Amino acid sequence: MSQTFADLTQKAIAVRDHYNELQKADGHKLWNAQDRMAGFVGDVGDLSKLIMAKHGLRRGPQDIDAALAHELSDCLWSVMVIADELQIDLEQAFAKTMDELRVRIEKEKAEV
Repeated sequence: MSQTFADLTQKAIAVRDHYNELQKADGHKLWNAQDRMAGFVGDVGDLSKLIMAKHGLRRGPQDIDAALAHELSDCLWSVMVIADELQIDLEQAFAKTMDELRVRIEKEKAEV
């Protein structure tokens, strides 16, 4: 069964809400978009190391593909939650950006 972008976003938000409950229970402050951005930067660093390992530039976990899938999912989760917290319609923004890039690339190809 394929899920829609909206379904995936709702799952991401539900996980964020569970994290919020855990943070409250632990007596920690709730993260905002700025805090999540800092966490996202860490996840991107982890992703970078895994890609280096995939290409034989450093050691990595035994199942590098599973680790990559996990880290990519972590990164996607962060982007989805940050967009929600900043009230950005990510699905609409993504579609618009891809259309703009396609037009720009086609124009550049025509100039070559």
